[in-house]
Amino acid sequence: MKTFLTRLFALVLVCVIGLTGCSSASGNLSGNYRQDTLALIGSLRNALELPDGTPEKAAAQSEARQLINDFSARYRRDNSLLKLGSFTTMRTALNSLAGHYSSYPNRPVPAKLKERLELEFKQVESALKREA
Repeated sequence: MKTFLTRLFALVLVCVIGLTGCSSASGNLSGNYRQDTLALIGSLRNALELPDGTPEKAAAQSEARQLINDFSARYRRDNSLLKLGSFTTMRTALNSLAGHYSSYPNRPVPAKLKERLELEFKQVESALKREA
């Protein structure tokens, strides 16, 4: 009887861990690529436009980094998105911004990078409007 209960407990434990491990870890992402991309662009624009040195800027940058990680983790392996121009352009923008945040966490984003990111965001938005 003791071995039966031990095995039953182990089975239940494996099931619980397996189900919670398979759940969606991306709290703010809906699973709809178009909506998630537009929401991410809005959040990144907000983080880029806030004045430097404010506490809101630090919180927005932290949220932006988390959203970049969640977005990349969720959509990186979706083969249907690899052909979309909006996805490749978005990945380029995210890689640029994440690289800056990783390499220079205490420095403001340079104006040249902000201009390039804004251009890429506009390209992504227009590609999403065309459903590309």
